[in-house]
Amino acid sequence: MYRVALSIVLAATLGLGACSLNTSSVSSGFNELGDTASVSPSGGSSFGNATGSIDRSSRSSLNGTRVAALAPDKAPKGSFEKAPPGALSDRDYSHTALDAERARDLINQYRSEKGLKPLRLNASLTEAAKEHSRDLAKWDRISHYGSDGSNPWDRVKRTGYKPRVAAENVGTGQASFDEVLKGWKESPGHNKNLLLSDGREMGLALVQDPKTEFKSFWTLVIGTAM
Repeated sequence: MYRVALSIVLAATLGLGACSLNTSSVSSGFNELGDTASVSPSGGSSFGNATGSIDRSSRSSLNGTRVAALAPDKAPKGSFEKAPPGALSDRDYSHTALDAERARDLINQYRSEKGLKPLRLNASLTEAAKEHSRDLAKWDRISHYGSDGSNPWDRVKRTGYKPRVAAENVGTGQASFDEVLKGWKESPGHNKNLLLSDGREMGLALVQDPKTEFKSFWTLVIGTAM
């Protein structure tokens, strides 16, 4: 059990930017934790996960350098998971790397098999994915919340991208993109994001840090602009 992955999808229509999340199970992982999300017509916005619901308002390493303390953590309590010490110490990450174009092609091949349109790589969505993977590595955890309290919708918007739809899949501990993609396909929530029918663009990131417990931090963002 060395995979942990989360999925989230958010959508907005003109004049309606609220979203709600509900829990769903993940096929593999330390805590089999997963999320999905959609527009809430009631205008409410709440986030939920396997450890409980949280209102939206409500020792690590970076670049290989250990730090004694981090800035105040604004991620809601219970909204993230950490790996048990040494859980992935027997895995080989010496060949772990990301080829974004190959990853895109694998995702598009899968979408094509389901009769869906291909995704294009987008620099802004890639920036949002990188920001989140870096933050997860810094705190050595898996979550859809950033340490600054941001959610995927926030991170996509602050790149300058104006989303009509945004979806996020996260995985930690996988040694290759093939491995993380397999896990996403096997999880209903993640698979739904991969096969988002109105998705048009994507960004993907991998951040590695051998001094962390999770070792690898993958983030996929799929979006469609207004």
